[in-house]
Amino acid sequence: MNNTNPKVDWFFTKAKQWKEEYEKLRMIILDCGLTEELKWGVPCYTFEDKNIILIHGFREYCAVLFHKGVLLKDPKKILIQQTENVQSARQIRFTNLTEIYELEPVLKKYIMEAIEVEKSGVKVELKTASEYKVPEEFQYKLDKIPALKTAFHALSPGRQKSYLFNFSQPKLSKTREARIEKYIPKILDGKGLDD
Repeated sequence: MNNTNPKVDWFFTKAKQWKEEYEKLRMIILDCGLTEELKWGVPCYTFEDKNIILIHGFREYCAVLFHKGVLLKDPKKILIQQTENVQSARQIRFTNLTEIYELEPVLKKYIMEAIEVEKSGVKVELKTASEYKVPEEFQYKLDKIPALKTAFHALSPGRQKSYLFNFSQPKLSKTREARIEKYIPKILDGKGLDD
């Protein structure tokens, strides 16, 4: 196999599920002239050190993920947004080897388009922290505790987005309240979710 990276081989050899599918996806992607690297514990393929596509798997499917998939034309309507909060990346999912063989020519076209998008220098317009909805339970706390409001707005936009996303996840109001209470000390200390 051309252009394989020995550091990435372990991903393919350890795979218990999707082994043949991963190998076929690897061959298709490498055939498009990308550089194989290991990032986030999965094979990631780059063009001039820019992430283009990666391979990953889940219980129900394996997939390729285009880092700037939102910018691809997608004439076959096969690109999937994993969750509503994923802004840029898009997946193509597979549940068996036959699907990969059938989509190989299309997949190669999408990869070549992704490379062209990267060459063009086009950037994805990402939402800013102010565009994220503030859960009402958190807004209540911000209004009641001036120090919390000051500390929250002093955080980097990325940290603000992480908190707003985290606080919005639970369906139940009392769960959102508990989560907010848990993180108030970190916000007051100027720390992010993972600090």
